[in-house]
Amino acid sequence: MTTITTSTPGASQGSSASASSGGNDVSSQISRITNQITKLQKQLKELSNSSGTAEEKQKQQEQIQAQIKLLQAQLAQLQRQQAEEATKKQEAKDGSSGSTKIADGVNRPNADNQINVYI
Repeated sequence: MTTITTSTPGASQGSSASASSGGNDVSSQISRITNQITKLQKQLKELSNSSGTAEEKQKQQEQIQAQIKLLQAQLAQLQRQQAEEATKKQEAKDGSSGSTKIADGVNRPNADNQINVYI
């Protein structure tokens, strides 16, 4: 019988770690979770070649799939957080406070960007 054990951080651990740390840690957490998902997927593929009964293999497969789903949910949360931080940084850089900034000459003609049509 083959036993596969992995440890995954709980949802509360992942969110508290990202909340207490800076933006750079979010990308390292994303990398770590992506690596864990890759390892679990590899274990899932190797499960068919392992020894044990079909029932044991089925149980291990379900456990691995549940862990992958949990990690994918955490990954999606971190990616959303990273996207929000990037949006906030971009807004701060642009100097806009959430409103869309329309460039001059785009639906707002100025003296240099007017089109005269003669028929």
